[in-house]
Amino acid sequence: MKTVTIYTDGACSGNPGPGGWGAILQYGRFKKELSGGEEHTTNNRMELTGVIAALEALKEPCIVELYSDSKYVIDALEKGWAKGWKAKGWIKADKKPALNPDLWERLLELCAYHKVNLHWVKGHAENEFNNRCDELAVMESQKFKK
Repeated sequence: MKTVTIYTDGACSGNPGPGGWGAILQYGRFKKELSGGEEHTTNNRMELTGVIAALEALKEPCIVELYSDSKYVIDALEKGWAKGWKAKGWIKADKKPALNPDLWERLLELCAYHKVNLHWVKGHAENEFNNRCDELAVMESQKFKK
């Protein structure tokens, strides 16, 4: 299996508000940037959408080194929270509904298809790829400002 490195980030101007996401996929000497946004969304939805879009861009099962500054995404996958929410009908341990079940459902499918290794990175720090993803996400969110 090919090993692909992916960086993602999401942004929202207001929460909810106009939002965007950015992703960078790297395989060997190849690099691809992806981005998108929505007029009315949340930061967490944009974080999830960035990861989903990046994984969906892969044309075959891959080993993925995924870097994100979103504790929401990394912890929910790494600590098994998202799988637990799904098993309980999208209900969290506190008996409240899990947010974004549509996106979590898709992300769990993609994580079953690919071998995803998770890495948390500090946001707005010295990681050039995380910073570039943030630029892409903010740029996308600004397209929806009135």
